[in-house]
Amino acid sequence: MILRGGDAARDAVIDAVRAGLADGAPLRRMPANIDDDRLLGGIDLTATLALGRPVTRTGLLVEADGGALVVPMAERLSDALAGRLAAVLDTGEMVTERDGATLHGTARFVLVALDDGAEADERPPAALAERLAFWIDLSATAMRAPEPAAASDPQRPGVSQGEPAEVRGDGTMAPPLDPAILEALVVTAAALGIDSIRAPLFAVRVVRASARLAGRDRIADEDVTLAARLVLAPRATRLPSAADRSEPEPPPPPPPENDGGEEERGEPAPIEDVVLAAALAALPRDVLARIAAGRGRKVTRASGGGERRKSAARGRPMGTRAGVPGGGLRLSLIDTLRAAAPWQKLRGGAGRIRIRRDDLRIRRFETRAEAVTIFAVDASGSSALARLAEAKGAVELLLAEAYVKRAQVALVAFRGTAAELLLPPTRSLARARRSLAELPGGGGTPLAAGLNAARELAEAARARGRTPFVVVLTDGRANIAADGSAVRALAEADATAAARAIGAAGIAAAFVDISARPRPEGAALAAAMRARYLALPRADAAAMHAAVSAARAG
Repeated sequence: MILRGGDAARDAVIDAVRAGLADGAPLRRMPANIDDDRLLGGIDLTATLALGRPVTRTGLLVEADGGALVVPMAERLSDALAGRLAAVLDTGEMVTERDGATLHGTARFVLVALDDGAEADERPPAALAERLAFWIDLSATAMRAPEPAAASDPQRPGVSQGEPAEVRGDGTMAPPLDPAILEALVVTAAALGIDSIRAPLFAVRVVRASARLAGRDRIADEDVTLAARLVLAPRATRLPSAADRSEPEPPPPPPPENDGGEEERGEPAPIEDVVLAAALAALPRDVLARIAAGRGRKVTRASGGGERRKSAARGRPMGTRAGVPGGGLRLSLIDTLRAAAPWQKLRGGAGRIRIRRDDLRIRRFETRAEAVTIFAVDASGSSALARLAEAKGAVELLLAEAYVKRAQVALVAFRGTAAELLLPPTRSLARARRSLAELPGGGGTPLAAGLNAARELAEAARARGRTPFVVVLTDGRANIAADGSAVRALAEADATAAARAIGAAGIAAAFVDISARPRPEGAALAAAMRARYLALPRADAAAMHAAVSAARAG
């Protein structure tokens, strides 16, 4: 499960998980800076050197077998570490070959990922989150005493048929599952935009577990709705369409067979509608707003950082690799000794450690380049009449976001016959807002000049070791050529050439078409730039900000 926010409530959930484990089952907490040797296991260097033969030690994943593993700051997990955890969750086994030894062990445990992301788009890696059944947001949860489990009620009506229950591997009886329930869960997942088959499978497990915890041998409606609320609702990426929620026309009522005055009984709602309604009811208002805005919950990383780069001397430790120190590369003494230890008996060291060239290990680090977001804003008359105010508002929101994430921002405006750099790359939010407020509107659309100015600024930032991202806000209707002449055909050709230059330079970009009625010119320019095209003819500043943030994260 994933637990987001709620310090006290989160501790209560972890305590409940601990209480639900078997007596003596382990509960391990994974350090944020764990290395492969501690996670997967490997050579016990001290014992190996003392005994003169390879001695291995168990890793944290095997130690957690039969219990629970708590992963703090899951939103900061690297993709490599998330992949290792995901592989173990899939197989229930840990198999690795390291330091000349093959390690194998059973690793079946409950994984509790603690999500401490400050921003809404800071999430655990998707490869790991997809394999966890419950995504629980405790940010607004008040502490209260846990409710006792409901007693079994054999008279409670269920939705299952009367077939016999299945026998589980542990000898207990699993409540039978009506195919209609499985179909309802799958249909609901599709209606909510859930594209992973794991979600309905998790929901099936929750349905059966809920019935077993209540002491029933039949599945009840409340078991199905609980699965929809806990498993399907948090994964929703869109609101169901009208077709998904429409109910078929009821058949005409049959003619009455008697006139005894019996009261008509209404037909129960289809199970698909019950499940979908339960999932929608579990969505908080802010989640509904994010889904309606097209953001969903698929972004798993903050978008403020630049590209990742390898470093030999500083940054985040990324393990070691075979190599010779020198030229800025630093020796990892412990890993070198660990690589040499299994071979000492064959090398005949006679009490001395013999190290060969193949044993040498050097440290690896990873750094993030500073990000620079460059806004190229169309301030011409065609845009200023209706959309410049919204564009300014969107840019200001993006400027504030970039400032929070310690990224630099720059502002280029183009109008009249040329482009102007209003704001060189800076972190000063006040200066950025002042430059934006003073941005005038009116005149022609020198789109080629604006694109060229943004590209030159991006290339200069890249030369300084930064990662540029260009956001172009325009209606795409160029009428001023690069030489300043008012020849529309030449202006369009120059704009296309400038867009292709940005694409050829490999500069990440987003093209926001802010015209009231988008035309093919904007999409063609975005394709030439190899940029994400966003047509926002009726969007306000908040919608522009959300769309550009999603494009930058993607």
